[in-house]
Amino acid sequence: MAKNLYVGNLASEVTQEDLKENFKEVGEVVSAVVIKDKFSGESKGFGFVEMGTEKEAQDAIQKFNGGELCGKKLMVSEARPRPDQRSGGRPGGGGRRPAAEAAGRVAADQAVVVLAAAADINLQL
Repeated sequence: MAKNLYVGNLASEVTQEDLKENFKEVGEVVSAVVIKDKFSGESKGFGFVEMGTEKEAQDAIQKFNGGELCGKKLMVSEARPRPDQRSGGRPGGGGRRPAAEAAGRVAADQAVVVLAAAADINLQL
């Protein structure tokens, strides 16, 4: 069964191909990904490598944790499962209303007041 590994402290120039090439020294690399910022496209300095078996994953941790890649000391460990994100990120559910939405409601309320005042003026003429 495949095992997912967290690879931290990556240099900004490290690519998915670099991860695959290095980790295949200890076994089958099912997948490799460098996590990038969705706006700038630059590396966030960490990624994930999925090894073919549990033994290959343990061998990779032994070989690469504390090792160097592109001049930076790697941190390699078993990846933790992602937390459930369905509740909106806050205990009790919900989450915060974005500022733009709140500002939009204020602007809409002000527009109603202005329209009501304009209508009132037209009635008095």
